[in-house]
Formats: sequence, C-alpha cells, structure tokens
Amino acid sequence: MNIFSGLKDILGQINKIDGSIYTQGRDFADVYAKNIALEEEIAARTKELEQANQTILTLNSVWDMMNAAQPLSSMLDKIVSILHEDMNYNFVSILKLEISEKDGSYFNIKSSSQDKILNAIFTILNESPETYKIPFLENSIAAKAINERKILSTPDIEGILRMCFPQLKEEQIKEKRNLMTSKSCAIIPLHSNKGNFGCVLVSSERDGVTDTEMNFLSLFANQIELAITVADLFEEVKKQAITDPLTGLFNRRYFEENIIKEAERALRLKQPFSIISMDLDFLKKINDTYGHQYGDIAIKTIANVLKKEARSIDIPARIGGEEFNLLLPGVDSKGAGIAAERIRKSIENQVIETIGGITASIGVATFLEHSDRIDELIELADQAMYKAKINGRNQVQIAQLSNHIDWQKIAIETFMDILSKKRIPVSDNVAQKIKQKLNKIETEDKNVNDILYSVVDIISQTYNRMYKTGTTKSKLLLAVLLAKSLDLSKEEIDKLKLAILLYDIGNIKIPNEILNKKEPLTEEEKSIIKQHPIIAAREILKPITSIQDIIPIIENHHENWDGKGYPSNKSGIEIPITSQIVLLVDSFYAMMQDRPYRNAYNIDEVLKIIKDEAGQRWNEKLVDEFIHVVKTEQLQ
Repeated sequence: MNIFSGLKDILGQINKIDGSIYTQGRDFADVYAKNIALEEEIAARTKELEQANQTILTLNSVWDMMNAAQPLSSMLDKIVSILHEDMNYNFVSILKLEISEKDGSYFNIKSSSQDKILNAIFTILNESPETYKIPFLENSIAAKAINERKILSTPDIEGILRMCFPQLKEEQIKEKRNLMTSKSCAIIPLHSNKGNFGCVLVSSERDGVTDTEMNFLSLFANQIELAITVADLFEEVKKQAITDPLTGLFNRRYFEENIIKEAERALRLKQPFSIISMDLDFLKKINDTYGHQYGDIAIKTIANVLKKEARSIDIPARIGGEEFNLLLPGVDSKGAGIAAERIRKSIENQVIETIGGITASIGVATFLEHSDRIDELIELADQAMYKAKINGRNQVQIAQLSNHIDWQKIAIETFMDILSKKRIPVSDNVAQKIKQKLNKIETEDKNVNDILYSVVDIISQTYNRMYKTGTTKSKLLLAVLLAKSLDLSKEEIDKLKLAILLYDIGNIKIPNEILNKKEPLTEEEKSIIKQHPIIAAREILKPITSIQDIIPIIENHHENWDGKGYPSNKSGIEIPITSQIVLLVDSFYAMMQDRPYRNAYNIDEVLKIIKDEAGQRWNEKLVDEFIHVVKTEQLQ
C-alpha cells in the first residue's frame, strides 16, 4: 500500500515537472517569435528611415540646385541623375510638352539616363533623342497624368513603348520589352508658373508604386516644379541680356560676340561666312504718317521674316532702329546673295494693316572674300546696304572689295597728325601710348573701331577725370542709330562718326581748374568754356585737310534750336542736323555722369529734362525720335 502511494506521488511529481517544462518551452517559443517579429519591425523601420534620409538628401539636392540658379538644361540633367543613381530607378526621362502649328502637341526628351535599349530604338528609327518628337496622345497615360495633375503607375511597359515610339513594329516592341528588367513605370506630371511643363517618366524592377514611394514622388515633383520655375526665371534673365525686347531677335552685343567666334572658326578652317545687313525702307515716313506704334509693327514684321527664313545655326539680330544683321556661318557670297533675295521677296510680300506693303534694302559681305577683318566686313555690308538704298531701295547689293574704310582711315590719320604735330597738349607718355594703339591697327588683327574709341577715351580722360571708359563707343552707336532713324545718307553718317570722335577735343586746351571746378563758374569762366568748339574747329582741326567737311559739325555742336546757344547764336535749320545730333547725344551722356558740381542723373530724369527743353535747346521732332530710339534700344 505504501509502495503504491509512493509511486503515485512520484508520478504526480513527474507530471508536474513535465507540465512546467511544457509551459516554459511554450513561453520560450513565444519569446523567440516575438524577437523575430521585433527584428523584422526594426529592419522595416530602419529601411523606412534610410528611405526618409535619402528623400531628404534628394530634396536638399534639388534645393541646392535652385539656390545655384543653374540653367534649365543642367538642372534637368541633375534631376535625372539623382533619380537614376541615388533613388535606384532603372530608367528616368524628363519629357517637355511642346506645341507648334506644324506638329501640334508633342513631347521633347529634355534629359534622359543612359540606356542601351533606348539607344537601339533610336538607331532603328534613325533619330536622335535631341530632335525626336513623342506624340501627345489624349488617351495616353502621360496625357491623363498631366491633365489630372496626378502621378500614375502602370505595369504595361509595352504600352509605354507604344506611346513613345508608335513607329516601331509590334514584334520590335515585344523584342525590346523582353530585354528590359523593369516591371512597372510611373508618370509624374510637372507644372511651372507658365503652365504644363511635361512629365518625368521612371521605371523600376518593383511591381508597383508603394504609398511611401508615391509620397516621395509627390514631394519630389513639387521641388522639381519650383526648381523649373527658378530655372525659367534664370533663362528669362539670360535671354533678356542677349535679345532685343521689341522683336525677340538677338541684340547687337550677342551678334558682335558671335561674329568674333565665327571669324576665329573661319580663319582656323579656311571657310567663309557671310553677313546680310538690312534696313527697313521709309521707317521715318511710316512713323511720321501713322505713328511710332506702326513703325514698331513694321520692324517686328521684318523680324518675323528673319526668324522664318534663318537656319537654326544662323544668328538674326536687330542692330538698332530699323537695322538688322543676319550671320550666315559657312555661306559664301553667292549663297548669301540667294538667301538675301529670298528674304527681300518675303518682306515685299508682307501686307500690314493700315500701312500696306513694306520693303527693305539689303547688303551682303563675305568673310575671307571681301575682307578678313570683322569691323571692315560689317562696314562693307553696311555700305552695300546703303548702295541698295541709293539705287532705289527694295534690292540686294553685294559688297565691293575695298582696302580701307574711309571714315576710319581718316580718323587714324587725323589722330596721328594731331599727336605728331603736337596740336594738343598731352604728355609724351600719353602721346606714345596712343600712337602704339594706332600702329597696332596695321600690324595686328585688331578691331579698328574699338581702338579708335579707346584713343578718344584716353584723350578725354586727360582733361576730365570722371570720363568713363566706353562712353565714346556708346555715344557713337547712339548717334548712328538716331541718324539712321532720320534717314540720313551714308556720307552724312560717316561725317557724324568722325565728328563724335573729335567734337570735344577743344576742351583739352581749357584750363583744368575751370573744367573741374566744383563751385559755380563765373561769367568769365563760362565764356572760356564756350570757346572749346572754336578751339577744336579752328585751332586743332582746321590745318588737317582731310576733315574740312567735319569742321562745321563741330563748330556748331553747341548751337541751340532757339538761337541761344554758342558760339554764333545760330537757330533752327541754320544748325546742321549732324551738329544737333552731337549736342543731343553729348548732353544725354553728360547728364548721366557725375560732375564736380553735381551727381549723375538717372535715365528717366535725363529724358524728362531733354523733353522739357524741346523747342529750346533742340528740335522737337528730333527729341521725339531720340526718346523713341533710347527707349526702344533700352540704352543706359
């Protein structure tokens, strides 16, 4: 009995131990399972944290680009690189939505990651990514994403290929699809301050887009849109710096910069290029008859013809007023003549409401054929254009070979004479410096005009320490623009150019303490200053025979329209129009520069003063034309 009781107790204890072991084992299994789940949770949260960090870094990269104000093309390339390399998308492409009358709506590939399959497709199509146009189909996923402003995802890679490359055959699409590892594609619409910009196309090896990824792409799209807006503003500012505001053509500065580059290329490759110089006929008559607004319409009509007729590599520019130039790289005089005639006919066929028809006089000059010097080439094209005007307008003239440009040659000889015969009181060092500059014209391939401008600047700075370098060039260009707007002849304009270089030279003989006096001048001191036109005309320049017809312009350049000027109190039409132009241009720039007795005026103040003194100091019609030219050219 005791034995059985003892065995029963032992069995009970064994069962109790087994139950305890089972319970502890079950607890251990639960703990192990919880640890596994916790590790998986930590891994998932770590991955999310890494993705969040990468998102922050990516968005910061876009922010940095905006602060750097990069050009749009550079920024789009950077965005593609970020998505492709940092965010591990298989393929990335930015498509810009374009609209044209000829092709309707389409996408341009603005930037794209490198892809062998894509390169193979372009080889099949015999196209390049830069020029390829992807049709904008209203029923496509890209159109839907843009119209709904919503990121869309699809696993239909073949459908994306059909959308982008409708020219491919079905077997070609399937073949390229089989080579691709991507399982899904997302379309991210982009908008800027100008409206629909286009979209970003990304593909990945994932089956679809997760909510986290969708949030990232939304944030990224917002940053890209802001970056595009900033880049657009950057491009707009850059464009304004090189384009004419009235016509949208390139401006004089851009044309001059590019003709230098083209000349260097032409000399290196021994290939010609041509310039077409063009002038709208009878602009003054149009302005006087219909008003300046119609003159502007006529100018813009010429510009539109040039945009239409120019090749993509040509550079059409508005030089000023009604004058245009067209740079034709790689074109000889025969080809340029054909192009010029085509442009002339196109202009002749334009009909403008109220005005009717318009015409243009055109000149052509070719580098290495007519001249191997830029400034001379431009002058020859200009001379050919003037010949077209003289011969009846509305025609094309090809430049004639010439060894020298007359007005420039006269200017060089005049300055050499003045310095060699010591007609002005300058130091030997200054005289030697100027002579060296002038000698370079014959020995080096220099821009003659720029050397002449610098010579005048140097002389002016000997008696006016506030004279700004570059002012002479600005004066001459403005004077020529005004003269052309008044339809002056080429001969008169050449005389005007010489007068601008020489008219103020008499000041060098005025005592320095008077010229730079801060206090009000006495009547005696004023009378001394009023002698500078006579000093220039009769003491310095009169002995030089080649400029005798320039002397009256200089002698009268301080005569006022109402007869209260000096030195002879001439009035009205007694004053040569070129003298009036010199006075107006000189006063314009003088008022915008500091003087010992006052600070510079701003341009609006200067134009108001000029307008207020119309009919007194200068001719009212001349003032109207002058203000129009200044505002049109946005001169400072």
